[in-house]
Amino acid sequence: MQPALDDQTRYTYRDYLTWPEDVRYELIDGRPYLMAPAPTLEHQDIAGEIYRQLGNILEGKPCRPYIAPVDVLLPKEDEANEEIDTIVQPDVLVVCDPSKLQRRGIRGAPDFVVEVLSPSSAYHDHQRKREVYERAGVKEYWLVDPIERMILVYRLDDQGRYGKPEVWDMAGETPVSILPEVRIQWDSLMERLPPREDQ
Repeated sequence: MQPALDDQTRYTYRDYLTWPEDVRYELIDGRPYLMAPAPTLEHQDIAGEIYRQLGNILEGKPCRPYIAPVDVLLPKEDEANEEIDTIVQPDVLVVCDPSKLQRRGIRGAPDFVVEVLSPSSAYHDHQRKREVYERAGVKEYWLVDPIERMILVYRLDDQGRYGKPEVWDMAGETPVSILPEVRIQWDSLMERLPPREDQ
C-alpha cells in the first residue's frame, strides 16, 4: 500500500524506512518521487550487462559495483543517517571508498553512476538526479538511452561541476575515465536487443 505523502512535508530517511517495501521512492531534498513500475526487459538487459562487465573487471579490486535497488544516502553536511533528506537508487553504481558501505546501503557519493533512461524517468534522470549527483560529487555519471542507443557521459570538472556531456554511440566500447581498466563493450548486447522501432 502506498503511503499518504504530500508536497508540503519534508521527509527524511527516518520516514523513508517506515514506508512499505513494495513501493519504491527516491527522496530529493525531502521531496518523495515515486519510482516507475518494473522497467522493460531492454532496460534490465542494459543495466545487467553493464553491472556484469563491471563485476568481472573489478573483481578483487577495491572498487565495488552494485545494481538497483540499493539505497544511496547523500548527506549535505555531516547529519545523521535518519536526518538525510536525499536518498536515490541508481540503476548501476561503483563505490571505491569502503568507508561508504553500510549494512543498509551506501552513505556518500558513489564514484560512478549509470542511469538507464525510460520514458517515464527521463526528466527525473536528466535534470533532478543530474543536479543531485553533481552536488554530491559523483565523479562520472552516465545516462544510457536505449531508444536512441546513445550514452551521455558527464564528468566533474576542477570546479566540481558537470560541463557539457560527451555523447557516445552504444557501439564498440566506451571507457569509464575514472576506472581506467574499464571499457564497457556494447556489440554483443546490441545484437540481442530488439531493433529500434524506427528501423
